Amino acid sequence: MVSAERRLVGKETVEVAPGVFAYLQLDGGWCLNNAGVITGDGRAIVVDTAATAARASALRETVGRLAGRAPLALVNTHHHGDHCFGNDFFGPDVPVIAHAETRAELAAGGLGLCAMWPEVDWGDIRLRLPDLTFSDELTLYSGHREVRLMYVGPAHTTNDTIVLLPAEGVLFAGDIVSNGVTPFVLMGSVAGSISAIERLKRLPVTTVVPGHGMVGGVELFDETLAYLKWIQCLAADGAAAGLTPLETARLADLGEWAELVDPERLVGNLTRAYAELSGEPLGAPLDVMAAFQHMTEFNGKLPTCLA
Repeated sequence: MVSAERRLVGKETVEVAPGVFAYLQLDGGWCLNNAGVITGDGRAIVVDTAATAARASALRETVGRLAGRAPLALVNTHHHGDHCFGNDFFGPDVPVIAHAETRAELAAGGLGLCAMWPEVDWGDIRLRLPDLTFSDELTLYSGHREVRLMYVGPAHTTNDTIVLLPAEGVLFAGDIVSNGVTPFVLMGSVAGSISAIERLKRLPVTTVVPGHGMVGGVELFDETLAYLKWIQCLAADGAAAGLTPLETARLADLGEWAELVDPERLVGNLTRAYAELSGEPLGAPLDVMAAFQHMTEFNGKLPTCLA
């Protein structure tokens, strides 16, 4: 993985295939997600939006510059606000597409993410739910370009969608894959994430656009897998010793993972891993706010959100 040394927050647009762009928000920490712009015949499919009004507006301007007109559609890879709070900024005539559970989770959670970081200037964001949902797979076309949406959860959440361009070998992985940023599966599944990534490894992919961090190749699959399997081992040892997830995190030697952005996510990941060890179904609801409080205790302060 790339070095996770904190960079100045910025934006970068990378053409990953002819007419296919990764819109990167750096350094990829909390609420600094990546988006995608897939062009074809003057129309674009946009993969994910952004967390704040200012960031969504900047993304909209970039889409207009790349495509020349309003998008054909928006796709939300999951329900977290940094990937969908900007939906409303693209106008009511642009349909939003997502997994059915994404719509349900977004409707239930609303704009609650804003309360976690009240110091962030969220701007005038308004909840815009997906208009079209699917349950397994859906194929779109941007001009003649095939764009496949595939549900692969529970992984990062219960409702993860990946966006595959099979002819170009490009995968927009959502938050199932990160690069230089600590994976986060509190609201999904450790075991489910491992299964999802093993599935992704079988797809015709050469370029991976992660949900956070820089664009990479298929090596990102194995790097994320290694972290998740380490979490499982760490949780098993901690549980056997009678330790809580927070205690286990405090005693852990982060080793090769020490330089990942937002290391406090370790506590949330261990919380999910403990639940799975105890027999909870994959993706079963957990007390997210309690886990976030434990992440704050581990970090010594509120986790940094530079949105």
